[in-house]
Amino acid sequence: MTIGILEVNLVDAHGLSRTDFLNKIDPYVLIQYRSQEHKTSIAKGQGSNPKWNEKFKFRVEYPGADKQPKLVLKIMDHDTFSSDDYIGQTTIYLKEVLEQGVANGSAELHSQKYRVVGSTQNYCGDMQVGITFTPRVETQTYAQEFGGWKESQW
Repeated sequence: MTIGILEVNLVDAHGLSRTDFLNKIDPYVLIQYRSQEHKTSIAKGQGSNPKWNEKFKFRVEYPGADKQPKLVLKIMDHDTFSSDDYIGQTTIYLKEVLEQGVANGSAELHSQKYRVVGSTQNYCGDMQVGITFTPRVETQTYAQEFGGWKESQW
């Protein structure tokens, strides 16, 4: 099993469907990989074409328990006086980029557009995302043994 870092570069989104009819949407993105989750800043007042240019890191084990590892990016509309509205999401399957990273020492999916779909599978816009996977080289100092327990450096 290989352990590494998956870096996600969320650039922007275009043509997002509006959920607020009176106001511009204030979108943010929840990025999920297995049980790990990150949240972008809220693109306040940027409406249907927000820009984030934010990077997030996830700890990845490959091959892991799931046969088809994936990254799920959910776009939400921040509301001050009510619960946030779901706009849509995109799913990026990672098996190939993880395999390439293990074989070559690193792998990159250059920034590209992914379709955002809503809860009824309707088209809701595009999201621009780049991904890099870098395996971590394990050495003898990676974990130290303490009384039968190993403490990792993560």
